[in-house]
Amino acid sequence: MSTATLPRGATDRYRLQKVLLSMTVGLRQMLVGYWLVMVVAFLLVGVVIQLANGGVDHSMWDYGSASPTYFSMAVGIMITPAYFALLVAQGITRRMISVAAGIYLTGAAVATALVWVVVYQIEHLLYSWQGWRETLSNPHLFTSTSQVGLIFAEFFLLVLSHEATGWLLGITFVRFGFWRGVLLLPLALIPGVVGEFMVVPQLLGGILSTTGYHRPPLAVAVPSVLVVSALGVYAGYRILRPMALKPAKG
Repeated sequence: MSTATLPRGATDRYRLQKVLLSMTVGLRQMLVGYWLVMVVAFLLVGVVIQLANGGVDHSMWDYGSASPTYFSMAVGIMITPAYFALLVAQGITRRMISVAAGIYLTGAAVATALVWVVVYQIEHLLYSWQGWRETLSNPHLFTSTSQVGLIFAEFFLLVLSHEATGWLLGITFVRFGFWRGVLLLPLALIPGVVGEFMVVPQLLGGILSTTGYHRPPLAVAVPSVLVVSALGVYAGYRILRPMALKPAKG
């Protein structure tokens, strides 16, 4: 006696793969385009400008080290308005959208951190070859661009926490409209603020520099940022769960 089987597309695993593929392909131009613009603007053009002004004495790539955290926030924001209605209309659950978003954002954070590691190494080789000084302009976990592990940890944690903030911002503004979304800003900003407090203050750097604040050790910072980022994605799911397919405008 034969048993009935669900068609391939009906399995949760296959649907999740398709949702992840949709997010990856749909946001690929935005993400890869940003990486290319950063490499050209800060590394190639920056070195040429320094040479034209009398010599190279600073890491040009380091001038853009705050950029990926805030760009990643925009990536997190885009997911809900870009994919929610489309995917739910095709039978994808809100839970699966949230799981896919968490996986995608983690992968994007890993990829962005790796881009920053690789370009720092390319710059280090170039500067060493030419005998240029590679002074770092911004505060970091690392003091030298040869500290690959610390570079990856810093950018991965900062990007991930700001993506979680972007995810919450996108959901709250889509569901509740502008004014209530503004009121919920303190909730949405928690992952990004925790990331900066625990890793490297960037937006908050000027404020914290006058208070004598010192970040905690990495043994505390790493799990704290990971947990808060995961809770941010889960909080987004809880807000997303009852959201109508066509929410009222604020």
